[in-house]
Amino acid sequence: MKGGCGARSTVITWSPSVTLVPTRACFNACGYCSFRRSPQRGELAGDPLGDGLDDATARARLAARPLAREVLLLSGELPPGSSGRSRWFARLRQLSALALAAGRLPHTNAGPLSLREMAALARLNPSLGLMLEGLGPAYDALHRQAPSKALAVRLQQLEQAGRLGIPFTTGLLLGVGESQAERRDALELIALLQGRWGHIQEVILQPWRPGGPGAALLPSALVEELLTTIAEARRILPPEVHLQLPPNLWPVERLADALEAGIDDLGGIDTGDVINPAYSQPTPEQLRGRLARQGWRLQPRLCVHGRWLAWLPPPLRRRAEAMAQALGGAG
Repeated sequence: MKGGCGARSTVITWSPSVTLVPTRACFNACGYCSFRRSPQRGELAGDPLGDGLDDATARARLAARPLAREVLLLSGELPPGSSGRSRWFARLRQLSALALAAGRLPHTNAGPLSLREMAALARLNPSLGLMLEGLGPAYDALHRQAPSKALAVRLQQLEQAGRLGIPFTTGLLLGVGESQAERRDALELIALLQGRWGHIQEVILQPWRPGGPGAALLPSALVEELLTTIAEARRILPPEVHLQLPPNLWPVERLADALEAGIDDLGGIDTGDVINPAYSQPTPEQLRGRLARQGWRLQPRLCVHGRWLAWLPPPLRRRAEAMAQALGGAG
């Protein structure tokens, strides 16, 4: 609750964001993805950027979102040993540098990275991200044709980011058939890693929703079930870890209930959601007005939360600190 002794803050953060997609071609074939495009011949080898984003288009998208401080680089994945991977990774670095040159901060989510790749991106990205997604037979079935979604691979990435001292975002995909106990187990794994390394800045609790013609808002029974999960996440995870809920995947009239349960962040908000295009994004103005009427204050932040600014390499830290001050605080 918001009132009373020792009450939590009424500030809810969000990141003004713009998304750039180097490629949708992905060697994983998850059983639920509406983002991925099947790779064409040669795309996993010498030419992995067949639908790639050129610099002029990237700059135009940044110019169209002048208030966005975060540039989310969201990419399909290439196999670790593929001959086209070096070109694909070079493009991630180029777009990161382009974002910085435009006065923005990149945040890359492009699947598992080698130690060398992750360390190189960390020199350009104040934060990185990779969804854990979850554990249990429901995820195993959905990821049968998605080698990089194996639990051991995902946990290795979270551990590697911790060893490198990289502020990191992870999360769970909820409502695909997993049990409440399996959700708790996944949250406890994240809490264990956070206790060891302290690098996990936020955990996304993302309700799965069908795309295309089957798109539908969350039913009331699932809302109630997920509110229980949010409360358990807040209990299990250390208090410095922010809990994020994508507002376009949650009934707007129940948003205050999610905040009361423990959500304190609404993530990056662009003009649309490239992962879930069937679910329109509420505008920050719409969210601000609704939340203000219910006693909450919406505050913009950077892709890296304020607690982790000191972790950044000096050039990135100085840039991020100046941008945080201009935003009125990094959350």
